[in-house]
Amino acid sequence: QVQLVESGGGLVEAGGSLRLSCAASGGTFSNYAMGWFRQAPGKEREFVAGIRWFVDSALYADSVKGRFTISRDNAKNTVYLQMNSLKAEDTAVYYCARRWAYVSRSVSEYDSWGQGTQVTVSS
Repeated sequence: QVQLVESGGGLVEAGGSLRLSCAASGGTFSNYAMGWFRQAPGKEREFVAGIRWFVDSALYADSVKGRFTISRDNAKNTVYLQMNSLKAEDTAVYYCARRWAYVSRSVSEYDSWGQGTQVTVSS
């Protein structure tokens, strides 16, 4: 059974940085893609960034491009999201998720999800 565990969230001032981690276990990941999503109160869950395990290509939402960087450590089965120049509008619960093969921006195309980690950016 696949298990995804996010960590690294917290409270940070606007302009600050955080690094989120997603530790994956209990399944195979070599042919999968991993995505980071976020959900702010009263809003729908939205795509933030995605990456494949063994292909060096990443996809970003326009709202985070140039500020966030997704990366992975294959040996540790861990995916990271480095978040710089944080803004108040980045405040949300951040989730990681797994999908077969390619990165998708669609929430419904991911089959495994973590429990989420709260990121709060104070302005």
